[in-house]
Amino acid sequence: MGDMRKKIAHDLGESLGVHSALVDDHFVHEQLVGLAERCLESLRSGGKVIFAGNGGSFADSQHLAAEFISRLQFDRAPLASVALGTNSSSTTAIGNDYGYEFIFARELQVISTSNDVFIPISTSGNSKNILLAVEVAVSKGLHIVGLTGQSGGKLAAQCECLKVPATRTERIQEGHILLGHVLCGLIEDEFFAPSR
Repeated sequence: MGDMRKKIAHDLGESLGVHSALVDDHFVHEQLVGLAERCLESLRSGGKVIFAGNGGSFADSQHLAAEFISRLQFDRAPLASVALGTNSSSTTAIGNDYGYEFIFARELQVISTSNDVFIPISTSGNSKNILLAVEVAVSKGLHIVGLTGQSGGKLAAQCECLKVPATRTERIQEGHILLGHVLCGLIEDEFFAPSR
């Protein structure tokens, strides 16, 4: 039992350390402001915010798209957002017919416009299906900002990345959902400021 208590204290402390590092990282703050401004520009001109990720990052993609479409801080009109891969029929058909690495790229190819913002999420920055989706986003002229871990992986060579200063997957994912909530809150505040 003592070992369990030590692990609890260690993990909570480690998570708080990552969050504290984000509080002090003014470069990440500027990146968030820039991303929020691009999302606002897109949404105000009829575009949408598109998320993609695998596993826990897939859940984060759905979670964040839902915050945009439903609400986060207060009642308001929906904001256009989508998480790639949520249509299981399309995902399994693409995976079966073309390969799992194309599940996001093929969907993004048809549903996106150059007016959209793409936020790929990968804790390692090396997920092949994410990297291929970014290639499509680049070819279509989307604004792209990835969410990654400390190294950024291959994704950091393809696009701007908000890097959570951690190497453990769970700590990175905790940072991603925090940054996603902050982003959505910034956008809500600005988009609906005149009507509140």
